[in-house]
Amino acid sequence: MKHKNIVATIYLKNGEAVKSPSDLSSAGDLKELTKLYNDSGIDKILIYDLSTGDEEHEKNIHTVKDIFRTVEIPIYAGGNINRLEDIKKFIYAGCKQVVLNGAKSVSMSLAEEGAKRFGKDRMIVSVKNIDFLFKHKDELDEYFHEMIVLDPSMMDGVENITNLPYVVQYDNYDKDALVDVLNRENVRGICGAFINDTRTDIMKLKTEFAASGIRMDNFAPALKWSDFKLNSDGMVPVVVQDYRTDEVLMVAYMNEEAFNTTISSGKMTYYSRSRKALWMKGETSGHIQYVKSLTADCDFDTILAKVSQIGVACHTGAPSCFFNEIVKKEYAEKNPLQVFEDVYSIIADRKIHPKEGSYTNYLFDKGIDKILKKVGEEATEIVIAAKNPEPEEIIYEISDFLYHAMVLMVEKGVTWEDVTQELAQR
Repeated sequence: MKHKNIVATIYLKNGEAVKSPSDLSSAGDLKELTKLYNDSGIDKILIYDLSTGDEEHEKNIHTVKDIFRTVEIPIYAGGNINRLEDIKKFIYAGCKQVVLNGAKSVSMSLAEEGAKRFGKDRMIVSVKNIDFLFKHKDELDEYFHEMIVLDPSMMDGVENITNLPYVVQYDNYDKDALVDVLNRENVRGICGAFINDTRTDIMKLKTEFAASGIRMDNFAPALKWSDFKLNSDGMVPVVVQDYRTDEVLMVAYMNEEAFNTTISSGKMTYYSRSRKALWMKGETSGHIQYVKSLTADCDFDTILAKVSQIGVACHTGAPSCFFNEIVKKEYAEKNPLQVFEDVYSIIADRKIHPKEGSYTNYLFDKGIDKILKKVGEEATEIVIAAKNPEPEEIIYEISDFLYHAMVLMVEKGVTWEDVTQELAQR
């Protein structure tokens, strides 16, 4: 049996998140909202474009692309789709699947075109009445991968017409009713207003469903607490790293309760030796650490936790607890990402704090056309250098190109994280 999905919904109006199609008030900061959904246990994000014109439609598609770059979980989107080109734009923006509106007369012909061009596994249809399904029951399996059923009272009727799997929208939390819904064979998952509510504890929700026999995509540890070698206090030290940068953030300790709470909640929870009490990181400060992975060392006496850190890790306000230098020997940094970040930081600093005689500031002063000219020239130099059998020249020219590319990145506000996230999705 496949995992059942918990799906969060984002409604976009003019590139911003709003509460619903009928309530266009702000749903909060979109970047914070998507990060929360990405970290808190949501399985997929469904995005509805509420635009009414082409200009706003393009703006919302650009926003979808920005969301795709910042999350690791799948996204799918729909809204204002009137032609095959709209389907293509959503797919090119990073959507795993595109949602067509079953209430629109053009949707079936668009589904046929989209399925032939991109595959039926990319096509989903949202339905709020039985008419669309009844009218097209012989074509549904041919052109659609899945449905979104917007009214749970339709489920029996839907299943009498088609065996196509579906996500059902259920706006209010009712555990018993939702367990019954998720136990239906054709139900792939649930979405709805209570899931979108940032106060909803998604991992707790998954734990409750799992306890009722529903297969959820939550943490199932490969090791038990009894597998660890405990220290004299009956605890295990935990080294905590940022999951994206590998920066060491802090060291803390877990007892059995903290270990089990961390796994069930998806949030790093420790045991305070000074207070002799359990504490969830960020419970009072808001600087929560969402679990990305837990790994035991070779002796099973230490845990390495990779986390998504909200805010800062240290109680002093520092990003990491490790900032008190003891000794340091100068060395040439060879880590490629660190070198790129360091050079980028220097270039960015030059833009903010110009330095007399700086070539970087000369480029910024001359403007975008000069920067683009240099990027083009350096790209040509790479081509010429590649004809040389010795590697030294091409190394030199690629270095020149990357420097000028970074000047362009700073000028346009593009970071290495933006670039690496895009590459990781390719």
